[in-house]
Amino acid sequence: MNKVLFKYLLSGYFKTIFKVILITYCFGIIFNLFEEIEFFKNLNVTILKPLVFTSLFIPTMIIKLMPFIIFVSGMWFLFNLRNSSDLLTLKVYGYSNFKIFFILAFSSFVFGWIILFAFNPITSSMMKIYEQNKAKYARDIDHLVSMNKNGLWIKENLNKGYRIITSDETTDKTLKNLVIFNFDNEGELTRKIYSKSADISDNKWILSEVIVHNVENGLVTDTKKENLEIFSTYDHKKINSLFKNFDTMSFLDLALNYKNLQKKGYNKAYLDQNLNSMLSMPFFLFIMIALSSILTMNTLKRSNNLSFIVVGLIACIIVYYFKDLSLALGQTNRISLSLSAWIPIITIGLFSSVGILQINEK
Repeated sequence: MNKVLFKYLLSGYFKTIFKVILITYCFGIIFNLFEEIEFFKNLNVTILKPLVFTSLFIPTMIIKLMPFIIFVSGMWFLFNLRNSSDLLTLKVYGYSNFKIFFILAFSSFVFGWIILFAFNPITSSMMKIYEQNKAKYARDIDHLVSMNKNGLWIKENLNKGYRIITSDETTDKTLKNLVIFNFDNEGELTRKIYSKSADISDNKWILSEVIVHNVENGLVTDTKKENLEIFSTYDHKKINSLFKNFDTMSFLDLALNYKNLQKKGYNKAYLDQNLNSMLSMPFFLFIMIALSSILTMNTLKRSNNLSFIVVGLIACIIVYYFKDLSLALGQTNRISLSLSAWIPIITIGLFSSVGILQINEK
């Protein structure tokens, strides 16, 4: 009988998680679809294209919201369990409030590792496909820029045509191993520039050790120059801000390419922060189910449905902004960037530990 009840708890809990994920996914599609439609409004595409792009984008958002999905799922499942005769059956067969909490918390912890090593590589690959394909449709967009483990990619519109800039290594104010492709309005290559390095201190880039391939009427002429100046809408500040985006890289990508990413220009502190943020996922899920258990089994035991929903929403908002505040403090060097990912977990964990020990058994 215990095995049957154990399976009942797990299946019921994960069915609830699936429902919350599905609801979140639907809302995500509705809100993001308008942004994608705005992007494609001047392009000759059907509504299917924005829908596909939205579907590629939403899974990454779901992963980021997973702690809150777990919190809502926990409250929903435990609320239904509390208001049904099933809870009495569980109690009869020796399932205390604490035992129920521990089963849900441990399964959430394991689920966090599955997300990290199984789902996260899939969602980061989807985000990479999203960005790569969006770049293909960016011809009518003035500027587009992306950064991944292969390096920097920039698309800029010019007075006559546009250009693509790639670089495989970036330091604070310097790009290394640049390749610049200039295209006319018809998308034909007109010039290709190789440069060993470029000073990007401001919008006037100074390229060094340059080889220029000019293409005219099918003929290619080569020119070598010591220096070449070009104007770009991007300076080092704008480009360095890209190295804070890790959506196209999974936890395994970051961990296995850690040193290589530093060489390409990624800041060590931000790498550490994102690695720790990802690594903390299973612990965050554990803490969030603990918080939902405290609210459902103890604090809100006699509350009505409206109070239950209101308190749940308030708790979600507080945790969300506390998490953001911690990350912001890390990014402004008030606290360690690595530590900023763990402070919300440690704080909520200390708060929850007291509540878990006092879960009402009545």
